[in-house]
Amino acid sequence: MIYEMRTYTLRPGAIAEFEKRFAESLPYREKYSKLTAFWHSEIGPLNQVIHVWAYEDLNQRQKVRAEAVKDPHWPPNTREFVVSQETKILIPAEFSPLK
Repeated sequence: MIYEMRTYTLRPGAIAEFEKRFAESLPYREKYSKLTAFWHSEIGPLNQVIHVWAYEDLNQRQKVRAEAVKDPHWPPNTREFVVSQETKILIPAEFSPLK
């Protein structure tokens, strides 16, 4: 199992509208794979949203993402809010409950 963690830094004041649009589009994305986690920051770096997707491996990630972008409802229309984006692929330790 691998996890993709996507961190978006947003314009100040944009989190509520970003989350609203993300939530509206989420059912369309979840036809391909389920959301593992979604957060927004309150302390530390502000104006950030983080979401995590689980995949069996990089091949499954590639297939899911290729199918999801064909859907006219995904990705959500949030580009206007994004200042920067960081994506990481994470591999759980042997003892992790997410293994």
